[in-house]
Amino acid sequence: MNYIITIARGFGSGGKDIGMRLSKELGIPCYDRQILTMASDQSGIDESIFVENDEKLRGKYIANFLRKVPVTGVVEPWDRAFVSDVNVFNVQADIIRTLASTESCIIIGKCADDILRDRKNVISIYVEAPRHACVKSITEKMRVSPERAAKLIVSTDKYRANYYSYYTGGKKWTNPTNYDLVLNSDRIGREKCVQIIKEYIKIKFSQT
Repeated sequence: MNYIITIARGFGSGGKDIGMRLSKELGIPCYDRQILTMASDQSGIDESIFVENDEKLRGKYIANFLRKVPVTGVVEPWDRAFVSDVNVFNVQADIIRTLASTESCIIIGKCADDILRDRKNVISIYVEAPRHACVKSITEKMRVSPERAAKLIVSTDKYRANYYSYYTGGKKWTNPTNYDLVLNSDRIGREKCVQIIKEYIKIKFSQT
């Protein structure tokens, strides 16, 4: 049986880094930006539109936040809504469902935990860290000041939370009950987070 690990993460918590390390340990691919390229190739929509929408809400979607539940299903190229935010999300969701049905892999962000919530072969992880640890990580990685890093963390976490809530029908991105595991990457370090996830894979799938 193939299995999927989804990783939601606070900005600067190291969630993507943990996903990449886990990918090497398990010998399975880790998808993040690659999903945008795959969605563009499948749909014919320019990749820049997927990048612009990556875990973000734009314009009228922010103004109409949660006013209505997004439509489901991908629309046809001649439909006026073909390049809408909702259609772009649904194209990505189709890619994620296909991956879940065909291979073992790790998926970073993109509401993958909710898109795959009814599948038994999925483990969902949320990674977070205290603000000081996230600021230090972003400062070192992006070579910005601590003040700039703090502002980036606030803005990035805000748009990720709004995006998640919109496309999950109002769920809270940081709610621990959405996930199998919630990890504080600062408490035990990123490498031990990887080891915990590996052990949990054994525990969960030995029961099925």
